[in-house]
Amino acid sequence: MKQKFPIGKVLEILDKEKDKWKAPVVTLVSKRTRDPFQTLVSTILSLRTKDEVTAAATERLLKRVKKPEDLLKIPDEELEKIIYPVGFYRNKAKTLKKIAKILIEKYNGKVPDTLEELLKLPGVGRKTANLVLSESFGKDAICVDTHVHRISNRWGIVNTKTPEETEYALMKVLPRKWWKKYNSILVAFGQTICKPVGPKCDICPIREYCPARKK
Repeated sequence: MKQKFPIGKVLEILDKEKDKWKAPVVTLVSKRTRDPFQTLVSTILSLRTKDEVTAAATERLLKRVKKPEDLLKIPDEELEKIIYPVGFYRNKAKTLKKIAKILIEKYNGKVPDTLEELLKLPGVGRKTANLVLSESFGKDAICVDTHVHRISNRWGIVNTKTPEETEYALMKVLPRKWWKKYNSILVAFGQTICKPVGPKCDICPIREYCPARKK
């Protein structure tokens, strides 16, 4: 009989180990500010961009921007230079401006705290929305990025083709107390230990439980 993957035990181990690894940039921003707008900005910048590039661009931008009104005061070309070289920086500059304008006009300058309203913002998909909800609003939401999607399938707790499928599948198998932490734990784990190519199985703290290692 195939042994069930002990997801709760594994996450307890990884949660204790994660401080040894580099935390995701968006998580660091959120912990530092607890500000939904700054978390949203950082998340938009992070899409399809390496963490170190996101970190530098976020730091430069947040020195100038604390609220949506600050963003609208920066000329378009200057904003592009500030966030360069994040991926698709020109498009992201436009998107950030659009978001700022909508937040001011429709939400009194505040980031909405529901998935439905967040998804109405330009450039905001389920990954971004769930990250803002979990990191800045403390809501039970599962943010699924490439690491979460890949490792959840590698562990065999889901069998999915897309991140959205993974999100819904995880809602059925993941204990609710881990929903908020799951992304930050798996991103740190996936960037340092459980890499897509050349995973460091020899130093993995949960190697005895990993079904992929036993294949």
